This record gives sequence, structure tokens and C-alpha cells, in this order.
Amino acid sequence: MSDCTHVPELPRAEPAPLSVTCRECLAVGSHPVQLRLCLVCGHVGCCDSSPYRHATAHYEQTGHPVMRSFEPGDDWRWCFVDQVLV
Repeated sequence: MSDCTHVPELPRAEPAPLSVTCRECLAVGSHPVQLRLCLVCGHVGCCDSSPYRHATAHYEQTGHPVMRSFEPGDDWRWCFVDQVLV
């Protein structure tokens, strides 16, 4: 794992999740494979193994750089900008 310049810019308290699942998947009748939490705003989206890749789409639309796994037992974070685990 590596540090990136975006982690220090994150809110000090992790944002509360805006939902318990990927709302975009629910809206189109799809099933998310794994969930990711945006560490800037709390958006919950599905991972790149899901058909619609809503977590990546959220990054592309907002520029929010870092997300973490929203799966029980996972504690890793990913920086979209630097393409590294942080």
C-alpha cells in the first residue's frame, strides 16, 4: 500500500453512508457485486466487477478521489487519481 496526496485532504470524520446499497443499481434493476463508500461525500456505489461500475462513475462525475470498501471485514481504501491503495 502507498500514500497519496489526496488522503490528507479528506474530511477528518468519515462521512456517513448515504445509503446501505448502490441506489443506482436499484434504480436500473441490477445487483451490485461489491460496494464502495466515497470518503468525501458518503455516496455508496458498486465496484468495477458490477455491470455498471457506479463507484467509478461517481469519481468520474465528481472528482472525489478516494473511496473505501463498504464490505464487512474489508478496511482498504483506493485513490482513483493515483491508482493506488492507501
